[in-house]
Amino acid sequence: MSIEDRRFYKDVFRLVMPMAVQNLINVGVTSTDVIMLGRVGETALSGVSLANQVYFILSLLFFGLTSGACVLTAQYWGKKDTRTIEKVMGMSFRISIAAGIVFAAGAIFFPRYLMLIFTSDPAIIAEGVSYLKIVGFSYILSAFTNVYLNIIRSIERVVIATVVYGASLCANIILNSIFIFGLLGSPAMGAAGAALGTLLSRAIEVIIVVYYAQKKNDVVKIHIRDFFVRDKALGRDFFTYAFPVLLNEFAWGAGMAAISAIVGHLGSAAVAAHSVTQVCRQLSMVIGFGISSATAIMIGKAIGEKKEELAREYGQRFVKLSIICGIGGAVVILAISPLLPLFLKLTPLAKSYLSAMMVIMSYYVIGQSFNSTIVVGVLRAGGDTRFGLFLDVGVMWLCSIAGAAVGAFVIGIPMPWVYILLCSDEVIKIPFSLWRYKSYRWLRNVTR
Repeated sequence: MSIEDRRFYKDVFRLVMPMAVQNLINVGVTSTDVIMLGRVGETALSGVSLANQVYFILSLLFFGLTSGACVLTAQYWGKKDTRTIEKVMGMSFRISIAAGIVFAAGAIFFPRYLMLIFTSDPAIIAEGVSYLKIVGFSYILSAFTNVYLNIIRSIERVVIATVVYGASLCANIILNSIFIFGLLGSPAMGAAGAALGTLLSRAIEVIIVVYYAQKKNDVVKIHIRDFFVRDKALGRDFFTYAFPVLLNEFAWGAGMAAISAIVGHLGSAAVAAHSVTQVCRQLSMVIGFGISSATAIMIGKAIGEKKEELAREYGQRFVKLSIICGIGGAVVILAISPLLPLFLKLTPLAKSYLSAMMVIMSYYVIGQSFNSTIVVGVLRAGGDTRFGLFLDVGVMWLCSIAGAAVGAFVIGIPMPWVYILLCSDEVIKIPFSLWRYKSYRWLRNVTR
């Protein structure tokens, strides 16, 4: 291995491992809810799982917003222009907090209508409503922490997010145990207890982030005035590169919510199995998503430093790593599949669905690892943000979701075949992603 190779893998390890740990911790928070509520019963698990689709869409809006912003911040970091990065962060806060308020209002004041999107089962709806009324307040807190932690990743500050989410996970486990099961004199609140534990954990995240931003981070600071900054040229750049990513993630998140809605109308057994499968997918992708984020940071910085050949070389190496990570994720899925029924109270039908879904998901994660590294990592690093939007909307909505809806509600095919159609998009996208990557149309410097 050459010196250049060693330096590359050292940089990758330095960036990927903290982000992989962060992803693992985030999955741990979700897994905590699934495992604990799985011990309460299938109805509570299904209700909270469907209710969490609201936050899932919101979190993807945050991710899309910050991913688009990081197209600019990573390249400006290459130029060492930290003042512009602070302005971009302020613009991102303005949008994210507004979105958090809107989603919080929907969850707090109209929870039943939100649940009716995903299911018609009264028992599941009741569990989801009790959860949303409390957890909705946490959406505004998440609007602040998500944007800050994601944007400072682009300036290679990745460890603080691990600290924040690690503290949040520990708090969530302890608080969930107390409020869900009624420990230490607390009443057993079930789904509402999971919501209260999540809300208090998000508050702890905000406290840690504010302390770090004010006392420890002297490179990029939070300025209240930047929430209202008016920079026409930068605003145009922000809209050009961030808005397509925002739409991309919203379309993908709405698609995932549509998938949950399709599954939700196929019965509680399908919902419970799908909930567990999604947690396992996230677990198997913790390194894969870390690879895609590191790709965006390193390629964006290289382009900002006007090192185009280095950016090309990085792209080739990261694409190879994504395939390896995808195969590793598939192995994880298949390895943990036989163990799941030992920990969860599922009906025999739900267990049979779960076994089939896990096999299907093992193929899905290989495609997701590959596509996320190219679309979220390589293409967005160079400012090529529109292609991913058209690819996700076209393939996900017109192929997998439309096909599954017709199969489930018109033709009436069995549940495992519906799930194959729902998970087909990542496989279909592979040749299109590869073609765009090899065209090198993404290799552009977008700084001023």
